[in-house]
Amino acid sequence: MPVTVRLFRGGVHPKEGKELSCSEPIRTAPLLDKYTVILHQHIGAPPKLLVKNKDKVRKGQVIAEKAGFVSASVHSPTSGTVKLVNCHGPAGSHTPAVEITSDGKDEWDDYVKSDPDWEQLDSNECRKRVEQAGIVGMGGAAFPTSVKLSPPADKKIDNLILNGAECEPFLTADHRLMLEEGEKILTGASILGRILGVDKISIGIENNKQDAIDKLRETASKYSVEVIPLRVMYPQGAEKQLIFAITGREVPSGGLPMDAGCVVQNVGTAAAVADAVRERKPLIERVTTVTGKPVCNPGNWKFRIGTPLSKVLELAGGIKKQPAKMLLGGPMMGMAQYSLEVTIMKNASGVLLLDEDEIAQFGSQPCIRCGRCVEACPMSLMPGTLSQMIESEKFDLAEYTNVMDCIECGSCAYVCPALRPLVQHMKRGKAEVIANRK
Repeated sequence: MPVTVRLFRGGVHPKEGKELSCSEPIRTAPLLDKYTVILHQHIGAPPKLLVKNKDKVRKGQVIAEKAGFVSASVHSPTSGTVKLVNCHGPAGSHTPAVEITSDGKDEWDDYVKSDPDWEQLDSNECRKRVEQAGIVGMGGAAFPTSVKLSPPADKKIDNLILNGAECEPFLTADHRLMLEEGEKILTGASILGRILGVDKISIGIENNKQDAIDKLRETASKYSVEVIPLRVMYPQGAEKQLIFAITGREVPSGGLPMDAGCVVQNVGTAAAVADAVRERKPLIERVTTVTGKPVCNPGNWKFRIGTPLSKVLELAGGIKKQPAKMLLGGPMMGMAQYSLEVTIMKNASGVLLLDEDEIAQFGSQPCIRCGRCVEACPMSLMPGTLSQMIESEKFDLAEYTNVMDCIECGSCAYVCPALRPLVQHMKRGKAEVIANRK
């Protein structure tokens, strides 16, 4: 039976493009000769490097340990030899990384092994294993999961919500994961609920994935998890919008999900949590969608962290024609890339190639005050007005007008007939506000 839920305010419905890859089962990438693991691939403090040139490492070994409360450890994706390098980062600059040349053995570190007694673990030990595994939000934000699982004592959490919406166009990695590894996701959800001490656990899935809804519902009751279908609308998978759609609660301006009594985790994160607690496996691989019209064989792949985009596209059969743009992520919130040597990170949900007829060049034309951006904004902001404030460098006024509540979803830019670079303006405005606060 379909469940009636509220729809958040605003949003847009862009072309989905999911038909290119949604029917393709997850394929596991073969072992490569070399991986380049970027060290800082999460929100928070960069980890502390533990290895040096020519060190021998094993698969799953910690090569950089978390260096603060908001931080995450990084592990070797295979066994082999270390070389410290600087590589192309996804943000466009060179960044410190560890290059690991495989020895071909692919041997796990000794501590990675199945634990037959994992169900008897208490919540603190489960949280500890999540932290040791270096798990971060795999929907794109890359926020350290152990931090979300450690709310302040004065924040009462009574709802755990798993995000299976996957509202970003073209991406189908979470969809395939729900179809193929649903039991693992539900196990992870149960573990997350135990850590947080909550009984109310929900998985929100947009109803364009009815097969995933049906698949998870077959066994969800065994794990005391409710599967909730959601109306298709971008950005349904954003935390605040998901919370409102499922619970009817609103996260206050400037607040966090915990201020509404909720914690939100991605379904991929839940699967990684199950691996970490049951088998002590660190997060060294993830499912990523490789798609777009220029791609010969769009699909979903399980790549190890550190796989270069050149190998990603090679495994997908190469390209039919030169793309106009290459993105890490989807078309709404993804980041354009300039090099095929950028590597897969923990939050790489997709590699998307776009054709010339699928992109538009922003020209920063004058705002025509049509109000479409206001209608589309899921945060009830006035993007057009904020954009002009930021162009005029009136950052104090932008802060007063709640620019910090922007979730950078791109809905405003998507509907803007003047093709104004609204998201870029919001990013700049938020950065200036943060700098001024310091």
